[in-house]
Amino acid sequence: MSNIQQSGTFTLGSHTVKRLGYGAMQLAGPGVFGPPRDHDAALAVLREAIAQGVDHIDTSDFYGPHVTNRLIREALAPYKDDLVIVTKIGARRGMDGSWLPAFSPEALTQAVHDNLSNLGLEVLEVVNLRIMFDTHGPAEGSIEAPLTVLAGLQQQGLVRHIGLSNVTSAQIAEGRRIAEIVCVQNQYNLAHRDDDALIDDLARDGIAYVPFFPLGGFNPLQSSTLSKVAARLGATPMQVALAWLLRRAPNILLIPGTSSVGHLRENLAAGELELPQDVLSELDGVALAA
Repeated sequence: MSNIQQSGTFTLGSHTVKRLGYGAMQLAGPGVFGPPRDHDAALAVLREAIAQGVDHIDTSDFYGPHVTNRLIREALAPYKDDLVIVTKIGARRGMDGSWLPAFSPEALTQAVHDNLSNLGLEVLEVVNLRIMFDTHGPAEGSIEAPLTVLAGLQQQGLVRHIGLSNVTSAQIAEGRRIAEIVCVQNQYNLAHRDDDALIDDLARDGIAYVPFFPLGGFNPLQSSTLSKVAARLGATPMQVALAWLLRRAPNILLIPGTSSVGHLRENLAAGELELPQDVLSELDGVALAA
């Protein structure tokens, strides 16, 4: 049995997936820009993820740009029938590696076609619309125009399901009036818990919530409490942080990223880590201390 069987499953679009997936962002070069430091090692991580039972991968054509999608295609195509590849649009990369909004109809349409081409797919299973009104986090503002473009691409048969990323509760409500939303990707962790109520609301509606951490990776929090708990459990801080998220709500799907096979195996082992109630209560205090 793979390490991730114990973490359970949840419905994402047309598929029921294991709640522990893999995020491909760290396979690109430093700053998620340019090629990987070790091309063969990047391919090995992707293949090991599938061997370990991962059935959903998060990526985007603006990682690199174009780098992670091409690596995924090289490593995994032809794809297994049960593999769900989730991508995102709404940003582009500057020549200096900067992250820039890309919300025009032309940019969004081109992004969908670029993802299709570089992944080698005829239809994208899930596309998240990444909102970048503010580089520091979600900011209010209508998402009707870009989401209507994405919904049109869905109607053309290029996109099967739609998600939202870096959004507020009001934007999710607006989005659900335009299209069916199957997942939300926002920043959330032990210390950053602004979305607590939102997660519970989405769970009641059967919508997946996919937490991400600040740009640069799914890093363990610098928390003495987390470190002490991990030491007592014989686990890494990352494993405890992941296990806590899996316990937080049944609709949370995880996409920890790494460019190391060893770290990949450690992350996936978090699906079997048991957190006693006293430990959960202790970890809940991290947010109060932040």
